[in-house]
Amino acid sequence: MEKAKVYFTKELTPEAMVKMYEALGVKLPGKVAVKLHSGEVGNQNFIRPAFLKPVIDHVNGTIVECNTAYEGKRNTTKDHWETMKLHGWTDICTVDIMDEDGDMELPIPNGKWLKTNYVGGHLKNYDSMLVLSHFKGHPMGGFGGALKNISIGIASAYGKAHIHGAGKAEEIWTADHDSFLESMADADKSIVDYFGDKIVYINVMCNMSVDCDCCAVAEDPKIKDIGILSSTDPVALDQACLDLVYRSDDPGKADLIERIESRHGILTVEAAAALGVGTREYELIEL
Repeated sequence: MEKAKVYFTKELTPEAMVKMYEALGVKLPGKVAVKLHSGEVGNQNFIRPAFLKPVIDHVNGTIVECNTAYEGKRNTTKDHWETMKLHGWTDICTVDIMDEDGDMELPIPNGKWLKTNYVGGHLKNYDSMLVLSHFKGHPMGGFGGALKNISIGIASAYGKAHIHGAGKAEEIWTADHDSFLESMADADKSIVDYFGDKIVYINVMCNMSVDCDCCAVAEDPKIKDIGILSSTDPVALDQACLDLVYRSDDPGKADLIERIESRHGILTVEAAAALGVGTREYELIEL
């Protein structure tokens, strides 16, 4: 596999988001789904609507999310809609909770743990996807970036349990940890196969707490902001973000690195590369 191109800017502005999409040279066709994280109620670190609005408008996109599989204010459609309104997402764009009417099945013929991915049923209504991910730590995955956003993020509530349980939804919190990480990679494969070349990714490296935006009570970030990266390859994109964390001269990186390593976070990247989701070899192009 030839090296993937990953674009990088230190500029953290709404305008830079548009610039990073444009750098990819891709025009997403048809009806565009924009996958982002709506933020758990109480979380202080999630990226706010005003920052993402220009790039969403630029692709004429619809914000898409799916319900969660754990307690909180996003685990039922009713509560999730209330959270979407509370956080201001419905003020900037059309919103679609994709598993509001159930899920649909995507095949994963060569998955290590999963042979089927259960995603929000409304996914079938979209022709292409822009994936906007807040790169930060995660209590279980070690880190959250593009690979987590298109696996757990696009999975229906049932699909999330199915991934966490490595194919056994009833084992959502008891499955072997590494099998969960590899199951996310399986789910990633189904999404990249589904969209082909009609999906692109932007990661925003700011407010990088050790905790995810899914945590109502999250740690404050210790590492300074780094910038915005974009790519057509989610594996290369997440790998580049990890490399930038490790190369940072900020001593505050220690907590985030400990979270990534203690949860074996790199395994998802390795497993996704092995499945052909993308490549870990990349060229970083600074804009």
